Amino acid sequence: MSMTRRAFVGITAGTTAGLGIVPRYAFAQPASGGAPPAGAQPTVAGGGSSADKADTSAPWSPVTNYELAREVVGASHARFDRLRELVDARPALAASAVDWGFGDWETAIGAASHVGRADIAEYLIAHGARPDLFTFAMLGNLGAVKAMIEATPGLQRLNGPHSLTLMHHARAGGEAGAAVVAYLETLEGADEKAVSQPVEEAAAITGVYRITSGGDGGGGGGFEIAEGKRGLEFRLEGTRNLVHLGGLEFHPAGAKRVRFRFVRGGEGAPPRVRIEDGPVVVEALRQA
Repeated sequence: MSMTRRAFVGITAGTTAGLGIVPRYAFAQPASGGAPPAGAQPTVAGGGSSADKADTSAPWSPVTNYELAREVVGASHARFDRLRELVDARPALAASAVDWGFGDWETAIGAASHVGRADIAEYLIAHGARPDLFTFAMLGNLGAVKAMIEATPGLQRLNGPHSLTLMHHARAGGEAGAAVVAYLETLEGADEKAVSQPVEEAAAITGVYRITSGGDGGGGGGFEIAEGKRGLEFRLEGTRNLVHLGGLEFHPAGAKRVRFRFVRGGEGAPPRVRIEDGPVVVEALRQA
């Protein structure tokens, strides 16, 4: 089970925002989850609400609620009926995007693109979503794919959401994407997948970790490292698969530049982990 907000009451907005896991600007949620209470003010990273910054008490915000954006992106993978309910009512939601953790951004049309849902992608485009290289690959638009790569050599090496390759998107298009698949097979790097190395004695580093420093500058909060269906996972406000590069060094799926560096404890000492996310460095210790 993924760890929730309530699992660690010491988690602060600054700590989790520093890790890039929760939105920097979102409505404060009630303890039981669900929609924000009437009159709730948007919270701002660093503490306080927008009411502290401006003389207003409007019960609405021009910023899309994070949970609503998550639902739109989630529905764009396969739940077309639910997606229509949401976007027909508010067409601007077609451009929804969410950060699943550590900068693994996914748009609604990006979700449809990597699972091969051309019908959903075309619906989103009709409602204002912006197609990109990965969408064109899935739809089999060879002319657009070639023009973009020729204009920016090496572009085929870019990964989409969750580190999925451009070739993955073309193959997801099935018969429609066949010509794009054939073209990408002539290029280097269009299908460079992140390969996770086996982890020996994974139990030596799995468990609940308490942050000892970093994030908000004072530590506090925590997360879980657990074994999942596809290897080790980072669990906090959702789940991120961890790709093992070797030597107990990992990166989260969709975030190749982030590093988790584990050190096994010696002589009964608990293991530690150092998380490096650009200038943000977080250190944590596994709890007994």
